[in-house]
Amino acid sequence: MALRSRARAARLLSGSASAPVSPGAYDNGVPTTEYLVHLAIGTPPQPVQLTLDTGSDLIWTQCKPCVSCFDQPLPYFDTSRSSTNALLPCESTQCKLDPTVTVCVKLNQTVQTCAYYTSYGDNSVTIGLLAADKFTFVAGTSLPGVTFGCGLNNTGVFNSNETGIAGFGRGPLSLPSQLKVGNFSHCFTTITGAIPSTVLLDLPADLFSNGQGAVQTTPLIQYAKNEANPTLYYLSLKGITVGSTRLPVPESAFALTNGTGGTIIDSGTSITSLPPQVYQVVRDEFAAQIKLPVVPGNATGHYTCFSAPSQAKPDVPKLVLHFEGATMDLPRENYVFEVPDDAGNSIICLAINKGDETTIIGNFQQQNMHVLYDLQNNMLSFVAAQCDKL
Repeated sequence: MALRSRARAARLLSGSASAPVSPGAYDNGVPTTEYLVHLAIGTPPQPVQLTLDTGSDLIWTQCKPCVSCFDQPLPYFDTSRSSTNALLPCESTQCKLDPTVTVCVKLNQTVQTCAYYTSYGDNSVTIGLLAADKFTFVAGTSLPGVTFGCGLNNTGVFNSNETGIAGFGRGPLSLPSQLKVGNFSHCFTTITGAIPSTVLLDLPADLFSNGQGAVQTTPLIQYAKNEANPTLYYLSLKGITVGSTRLPVPESAFALTNGTGGTIIDSGTSITSLPPQVYQVVRDEFAAQIKLPVVPGNATGHYTCFSAPSQAKPDVPKLVLHFEGATMDLPRENYVFEVPDDAGNSIICLAINKGDETTIIGNFQQQNMHVLYDLQNNMLSFVAAQCDKL
């Protein structure tokens, strides 16, 4: 009966599962932020706005009573106000889904419960208790018993007006995995704006009718668990073109080797990062072609930036990412941003960072692009789109 009920709930959800997504807040003029998915948890529903993160699995939001929490615009989730909320015991199936995240703790001398601990690439950390509750999506569509973390001790970089994080990764605790969907898609509007869009879970995402150009499709590479991080969505990046120059970078620079490196697409990372040796080649070629003076590094942090006359919008070299079977020809606004200097001139910055050996395709590069994760067939499709019109 329980299995039948869960299957029925999944079918009902798959008919209409969607949620609004909006750009988060950012400061200091540099448009690096997250995209927030707007849901509600509990009975009656309490609103939350969670970073849509394809690079992690756990769903969590800050809860009362918070020991150490970051500021958020919404009230903390209050478990005592939800008639459907339940802490998960240590022996529950959910507590055993991902032993890298969950742990059994004593609440008192007689009661044990399932807790969690997870950290992120920017060294942010969340610690709390694992619970289950009803999640409500658009138009009142809801699903009971979704596993999520009640964050009680949360520290690090949380500056986008989020209340927590919604993991959309491949692991068993992620939202797509718990909803048992065959696909999901997102379409991020301009990061400096406030126009919402929609994330679709197991809904027909017609990239062909809504897209502006040819739909591109590339495989999602699956590795053995002992070879790579099982949470992440790996792609096969073959090369990069700046202007009309295909850069002399070997494919091996983007490949997974002995468990390190590789290329992932991650909506929870703001700016694309490249391995140091690749970044240097891209930076040098971009600087050679743009023909503008480079701004000293201490004035622009870790970004490579160029000085341009005020009110000018100089041409910039094209930037193209070549994947297996697909080409991501980025529009200007997806790889440069502009900030004024103290003299009123324009500073044009390349929105790419020098990272570690893993290449990460961030959300800045995914603006105004409908991205479909076909989980059943292990394919990623994308096309330029007017994201608020889907």
